Amino acid sequence: MHVVMTPDGIGRIEDGAVAVLDLPYPDAGTVIERTGSLDALRAGRVVRRIPLEEGPELLAPLGRPRGLWGVGLNYRCKAALTGRPAPDEPILYLASPSSVSAPGAEVPLPRDRTAEPDYEAEIAVVLGRPLYRASAADAWAAVAAVTAANDFTARDVMRRTSAPTLAKSFPGFTALGASVLSRDEIADPDAIGVRAFVNGELRQEGSSADMIFPIPELLARISWYAALHPGDVVLTGTPAGTGQDRGVHLTAGDTVRVEIDGVLALTNRMAAAPSESAAPAGAATAPSGLAAPSEPAAPAASALSVPSGPASPSGSADTLTIGSPPR
Repeated sequence: MHVVMTPDGIGRIEDGAVAVLDLPYPDAGTVIERTGSLDALRAGRVVRRIPLEEGPELLAPLGRPRGLWGVGLNYRCKAALTGRPAPDEPILYLASPSSVSAPGAEVPLPRDRTAEPDYEAEIAVVLGRPLYRASAADAWAAVAAVTAANDFTARDVMRRTSAPTLAKSFPGFTALGASVLSRDEIADPDAIGVRAFVNGELRQEGSSADMIFPIPELLARISWYAALHPGDVVLTGTPAGTGQDRGVHLTAGDTVRVEIDGVLALTNRMAAAPSESAAPAGAATAPSGLAAPSEPAAPAASALSVPSGPASPSGSADTLTIGSPPR
């Protein structure tokens, strides 16, 4: 099933139109969280049909997920480009659900905090059932749906703070949508294409076949340390071609389009953030000509921030690495 969220309610995409449904769910994420899949939308009464060619307004299809996971350096092409060896374990982080933005939304650039905002086209998977201490063979069956994601990242914030959560949690920095596709319509999780365009220029192109940790294995590995729940979203990494790779970062007015096979394209425009109040004492500001106070000392390591192995290059997302679950 192919699903979107409109101002009038949840809609199924069928016969080149959005069939808006009369159902008591605020978004597709809630449907998945409560029922484990999108199947409940099959029986919804159609109250309106909107041709896709009319460009209907679309909202964030998953609402605000409770859990939002991401993984760094999960494509071989990305590792090869940076000269880094493929990691032995996934490099994981959490982003704040308050960072989620809708398809077509403007994403404000906090220029007083970052001079290096970047795009990351990613396949996002939505869990439909609890997953804990699972095998890779069982993990794919726990997926309810996939969608497109743009995991915007403030590269300089990541370097300054060594905290991907901060670099990725600004309002709007996790764009999801524009549609959600049920797992049963995905023939092969290892053959999902992903692309990113900036102002119409192709910047990223890859496939889940190039993942270092394929989607089922990635989910299984997470589940051996954290219980995943229905409605949780896992971003599965980005291929080579980001602004970091090219030395060109986003500015106000740029438009980024993410394409994931099987779902509608996700497009967002970067906008200048409104003037903000003064930063808290000791908070670092972006190195863009503004005077920056001294940076605070790095926080002490916690159970979720213990580095493993040699230090990572500047700007990496290394915060948590985990071992292999039993096969």
